[in-house]
Amino acid sequence: MSHGDRYLEEARFDRLRELRAAGPGAIADAHAGRTRRPLLGEDGRLFILAADHPARGALGVGDEPMAMADRYELLDRLALALSRPGVDGVLGTPDIVDDLALLGLLDDKVVVGSMNRGGLRGASFELDDRFTAYDIDGIVRDRLDFAKTLLRIDLDDPATAVTIEATARAVTDASAASLPIMLEPFMSTRRDGRVVNELSTEAVITSVAIAAGLGSSSACTWMKLPVVDDMARVMAATTMPTLLLGGERTADPDAAYANWRDALALPGVRGLVVGRTLLYPPDHDVQHAVDTAAALVHDA
Repeated sequence: MSHGDRYLEEARFDRLRELRAAGPGAIADAHAGRTRRPLLGEDGRLFILAADHPARGALGVGDEPMAMADRYELLDRLALALSRPGVDGVLGTPDIVDDLALLGLLDDKVVVGSMNRGGLRGASFELDDRFTAYDIDGIVRDRLDFAKTLLRIDLDDPATAVTIEATARAVTDASAASLPIMLEPFMSTRRDGRVVNELSTEAVITSVAIAAGLGSSSACTWMKLPVVDDMARVMAATTMPTLLLGGERTADPDAAYANWRDALALPGVRGLVVGRTLLYPPDHDVQHAVDTAAALVHDA
């Protein structure tokens, strides 16, 4: 797929617009009719595409500040990526997931509902990460397979307490619904007015310890963690199944693949959740980027 090409025919998008205009019944029907699959396949691994960035106002990729602004291009790239062998599913907010359901692209895929964050990047209220997208009831209603939350912990920001409490409730609710929920925890701080995540080994281990204890049951809790130095120590800090997050796009994709390969070999690591790095690679070859990552996850 080269930049500017389309994988889906324009008629698919015409139909999508018509279905959205006709009312909510079409979306409910699309979710109700979706063919589901077991969470884990035979190899016990998962490769999930992440597409919840736009709802956070994060449209940039690399040096392109509005790379993800064209919704049709994003959906087209997702459609191509989801068609590739080894791609197990997708993570998104309701707008993305509903579009993909209406396009008929979610059969036999693991669908992860992003509960999203209210603390938008650069906002004065950035650490007030109240949930603004899916809740557990909505994920169950739409027959999705997984929930995902972000948990940024700033010990100097009182808003963190509200975020921790809300996350604990979500974990409790997910457990009551027997719904897997992945927590993406960070120790965070403000530098020069910007919230940054601490990516030292010790900071990630601390964030895992805090997140793991949230909720009235840990039966459904998974971790979604960055790849940092000494990942063996990080993975020694938890018994919970863990997916690796892809992080920002870099100018050296081969280095990112090598880091993922090493981390995927650690006990407890079950796969990858990657978004912009693969959907908007520097050379715009989505198929190659996705196939390379899928091979790492599934040892192809």
